[in-house]
Amino acid sequence: MTHDLLNVLVLVVSLGVIAQWIAWRLRLPAIVLFLIAGVIVGPVFGWVRPSVDLGDVYRPVVSLCVAVILFEGGLTLRLHEFKEAASGVKRLVSIGAIFAFGLGSLAAKGIGDLDWPVALVFGAIMVVTGPTVIIPLLRQARLNRRTASYLKWEGIINDPIGALAAVLIFQFFVYSGGGDPLDSVLISLGIGSVAAILIGGGAALLIGWAFRNAYVPEYLKAPVMLAGVLVVFAASNTVQHEAGLLAVTLMGMVLGNLELPNFEEMRRFKEYITILLVSSVFVLLTADLDPVTISHLDWHAIALVASMLIIVRPLAILLATVGADMKWNERLLLSWIAPRGIVAAAVAGLFGPEMLDAGYEDAELLLPLVFAMVLSTVTLHGFTISWLAKRLDLATPDDGVLIVGASPWTTELAQSLSKELNLSVLLVDSSWHRLREARLAGVNVIYGEILSDELQLSLQLNGVNVVLAATSNDAYNALVCRNFAGRLEHDRVFQLPMYAPDEGNRQKSKAVARPFTGIPAFADNAQYEELWRRHFQNWKFYKTKITEAYTYEDFLSDLPDESICIGVVREGTRLTFHAPHAPIKPKPGETVVYYAPKKPGAAESEARNRAEERKQSADEVLSADPADDALTS
Repeated sequence: MTHDLLNVLVLVVSLGVIAQWIAWRLRLPAIVLFLIAGVIVGPVFGWVRPSVDLGDVYRPVVSLCVAVILFEGGLTLRLHEFKEAASGVKRLVSIGAIFAFGLGSLAAKGIGDLDWPVALVFGAIMVVTGPTVIIPLLRQARLNRRTASYLKWEGIINDPIGALAAVLIFQFFVYSGGGDPLDSVLISLGIGSVAAILIGGGAALLIGWAFRNAYVPEYLKAPVMLAGVLVVFAASNTVQHEAGLLAVTLMGMVLGNLELPNFEEMRRFKEYITILLVSSVFVLLTADLDPVTISHLDWHAIALVASMLIIVRPLAILLATVGADMKWNERLLLSWIAPRGIVAAAVAGLFGPEMLDAGYEDAELLLPLVFAMVLSTVTLHGFTISWLAKRLDLATPDDGVLIVGASPWTTELAQSLSKELNLSVLLVDSSWHRLREARLAGVNVIYGEILSDELQLSLQLNGVNVVLAATSNDAYNALVCRNFAGRLEHDRVFQLPMYAPDEGNRQKSKAVARPFTGIPAFADNAQYEELWRRHFQNWKFYKTKITEAYTYEDFLSDLPDESICIGVVREGTRLTFHAPHAPIKPKPGETVVYYAPKKPGAAESEARNRAEERKQSADEVLSADPADDALTS
């Protein structure tokens, strides 16, 4: 029975969003829930059959969604990052991609018993290890920065490369399947490629020129970019069938490397659209799986999936990384982890019916096989990556504290947290001079602009549990918090308070709007200047462990006047900053960190600590690079 079109679209979009939310709450791979939702409403109960319910609209809708998804993949491909990548990453995205394509195609032909055209398209699709699946897995596994970068950049770069290879192979066999001689096929491919380069690249340059010269207002930039993608896709397909996918991918690559001003808002809009399309497309494709076709998946399909997991991927990685600057445990992890995701399924869902119409009968198995790979890899890799990372000593605990803004107060805070509580603390500042004291005190520091692309990519964000923006600029602190709120949960992003309540409307008028800020930390009067003043009044950081005998109420009654609660250390290594509007009540076994006037009788101990610090500082100064000192002059 044909369902009402409106109800079908609403159901698909709603299921996709609900699946995203459940995946977030339960920390599961969202793509698994997309597949489950689609199978339930499609092949199991038959409530939705998109190709029937949507009729002639189904393929165009999927095509447009895939175009936007591939554009997003191209937009994330930054050429300077590829040039600066480690030799291991370059091996993975060059030789590794070739081995993956070749071995995957051979397996599809020899083990999966597919015809060569379908086997080659399958092999090209299997090159794709999409970042939409890998990045959530990396957050879950807490891999160290080096190993995580291999998987992340392999996914980002191979995402469009595998899709482009599939497009070119698909075009070749579709044209040749029409009975055209080889020279006509090559001419058609050439026309399609040139059209894609001219239309996609030209549109990107035109849009970039218009944005740079303010011919498009800020509020229209994201819609113009999205409309441009759809126009480029349709125009390229008009010139040559299926050249649009290549064109939009190239368009994204060019736009992503133009370094356009205020591009972050457009990226965010693109991410919102992509998330909605990804969830909807995957539910659509899964719901449209034909139970009869699924029943045709015999032992060849099972053997093919197994061989891709335990033979093709390990062999491709081990061969590609011979002689590379990679450790054996990194190569072993990469040999197993290669989840396929949305792009692989979307491209298969688009090309399978097209190749079937062109006369390739095995193409009806393309989408079920790719879905079997997606389900197998996401499930197996999703539930084993954390265990394997720990066994191979590649995991990083997510208990890190990131402090933005070096000052005497933050330096002492970072030193206290790292040395007294053994927490992993990283202090970041764009001034080498302000970082000098922290560096000499043995605090882990990074010199650079925290909001720059280079530093964001180099940070070991997988290990960061909480962020504190503590510079003297309230607006900058808010900007930092807004940036990290998209990476971490908002309740783990803090900044120093912007004003005290008793300072009146004059100060309130200077404050940044609350929706754009992080959570105000510590106390209402803990502004930058106030903390600086208390630092020079010789205030110190202290810790107290809460027990059954010594409760939190006992601690509060003994707390000196005007003391500032900094936070609570839970599970021995995880710090949660205190917020005056959402106070923390520690439980027995947890440690409270607070800032208070120096206690009487601590002078002798402090003198010993300072003497030791001076000795360590002197040792480091003697061994420091003279170029470092030159930067501070």
